[in-house]
Amino acid sequence: MALKNFMSPWSYAVAIGSMFLFAACGDDSSSTKVAEPVDDPSSSSIAVETPDGEESSSSVIQSDNEGSSSNIDSLNSSSSISEESSSSKVPEPAEGATSSSSVEQNCSAILKGKSGWSWDVPKECRFNPDITYGTMTDSRDGQTYKIIKIGNQTWMAENLNYADSTNTPSLLERSWCYNKKPENCAVGGRLYTWAAAIDSVKLATDADNPQDCGYGKTCTLPTIVQGICPDGWHLPTQAEWETLFTEVGGQSMASDILKSLTGWYSNGSGTDDVGFSAIPAGFRYNNGRFIDSQYAYFWCASEYDSLQAHDMDLDYFYKSPKLFSFEKNYAFSVRCLKDDP
Repeated sequence: MALKNFMSPWSYAVAIGSMFLFAACGDDSSSTKVAEPVDDPSSSSIAVETPDGEESSSSVIQSDNEGSSSNIDSLNSSSSISEESSSSKVPEPAEGATSSSSVEQNCSAILKGKSGWSWDVPKECRFNPDITYGTMTDSRDGQTYKIIKIGNQTWMAENLNYADSTNTPSLLERSWCYNKKPENCAVGGRLYTWAAAIDSVKLATDADNPQDCGYGKTCTLPTIVQGICPDGWHLPTQAEWETLFTEVGGQSMASDILKSLTGWYSNGSGTDDVGFSAIPAGFRYNNGRFIDSQYAYFWCASEYDSLQAHDMDLDYFYKSPKLFSFEKNYAFSVRCLKDDP
């Protein structure tokens, strides 16, 4: 029995508790949650970009290519890893790696008296101070991300914050900072529609295997979808999320282990034993409404049908992460996974 058409992210936890439903990211039998039907969007080709902070109408359902995204000057297209962890369940120091405990932030003082989520807390204070992280630099824009090796997988330990819609037109009006505040992107990364996450324009213009993907469309995705991740990294598949769950002790307990030590609502913070450091960065409905930070939703590299795509969900209440489907026009976080050697 599928949860379709009238289930929103806001209420899906109640439905899960009562119906014990679970669906995998790559399984067409997955349960789905759709807040409300949306109009068929217009073409992804848009000539003018709306700056952050502006929106044509927040009272109407908006299409896949509405919203805001930042333009950055022309940049290189490759990424490089400068430092990398070499750990499994208990990460070991990597050569040249830096620990989050060494950041020039008095995190103890900043976090004192704070419970739940606050955008005023810098991202450095959400990492596990007992974990030694590696780093990688995205040479497209020069941003540096903490990374962590968990088993045989190397993950970004923070959410992607790539916003160059000039070199990556799939992002044009398809990605946002939470509440359209640029300073929030510096803390929690950007929120992307599924078409943006998979880099639908790049897929459509692939000379060997063009695919027209996005809201209202179905397509055959390649086995590995780089999407908007840097070169050498990709958008994780259902099987890759499941591998992560297995590595940290199984899906039944994975939420606590993957969630950050602080920032989660109502005693929902995790143990962050492996340094994944998932934070509740919230999400954006297709009508422009941002939902408060009690949830961490990450896109998968697969679709359910023409209207919905798969994702991995963490919330403040459940100890088990969920693999579900949501409308492609919602905007979620992106965690990139390093390609196999």
